[in-house]
Amino acid sequence: MLSFALIGAAGYVAPRHMKAIHAVGGDLKVAYDPNDSVGILDSHFPDANFFTEFERFDRHIDKLRRRGDKIDHVSICSPNHLHDAHCRFALRSGADAICEKPLVLNPWNIDGLAEIERDTGRKISTILQLRLHPAILALRERFATSNKRHKVELSYVASRGRWYYASWKGEDAKSGGVATNIGVHFFDMLSFIFGSVKRNEAYLREPERAAGYLECARADVSWFLSVDRNDLPAEVQGNKTTFRSITVDGEEIEFSEGFTDLHTRSYEEIVAGRGFGLDEVRSSIDIVSTFRSAPITSGREWRHPAMRKAAAK
Repeated sequence: MLSFALIGAAGYVAPRHMKAIHAVGGDLKVAYDPNDSVGILDSHFPDANFFTEFERFDRHIDKLRRRGDKIDHVSICSPNHLHDAHCRFALRSGADAICEKPLVLNPWNIDGLAEIERDTGRKISTILQLRLHPAILALRERFATSNKRHKVELSYVASRGRWYYASWKGEDAKSGGVATNIGVHFFDMLSFIFGSVKRNEAYLREPERAAGYLECARADVSWFLSVDRNDLPAEVQGNKTTFRSITVDGEEIEFSEGFTDLHTRSYEEIVAGRGFGLDEVRSSIDIVSTFRSAPITSGREWRHPAMRKAAAK
């Protein structure tokens, strides 16, 4: 039976990792979070050891290693800016790392992690769950051999309350900003389907929303992301808190369903040796890192319709 440790047990995404660990027959031996609201552990792993201090968590994992009961995988659900350090900790503890997105905030951090992989012989896998979504896989196959350029519009509004700005997610230095925090997996999806990015323009970069343009190998992409519920389309306001839309050449692509078990599918691939490693994650990290420092331009030609609406408020 594979043994797991979990960093970030009280976070929003942690229950998906616990469910996935249980689904692949793993045993969660130990978990860590500075917050102790982790009653969800009882649903799958009531016997897991738990620590609110990283030093004690570190000591426990080292004790397991020294007595020949080392951890196989460390699952990382900590705040974005800590992923790099926690991946290093996992590998130096003799375990493989399974890290939530974004793996790191900047592409040069990937190079450092590659060195640690070589030094330790361990591996880092990241959760790029949209690459496993049936609708996304069908899209990739559909456009893989296309000889024409496609016009793509991506819209994603994930409403967040005032707590968001008081948490680490509201601090650009920790989360990477809206484009990184809620958009990185969509950017991975776009480059996965339409090829490498040749041009990356920033049109809007605010605490609650971001917009820009990507020139991919086979598509021109206008995108808009927001955590402000006022940016929800009128037809869903009051009924939904989240809105996703992708259109390709004016055709709406349906991919709103099928998200439920993608973390479990990700774990199944990882434990089978087919996880997404450092090479796969580089494109999306390049995109968000470049956007974070790019000059803001008018983007008249490729401005997303939702951006024009937001600017008019």
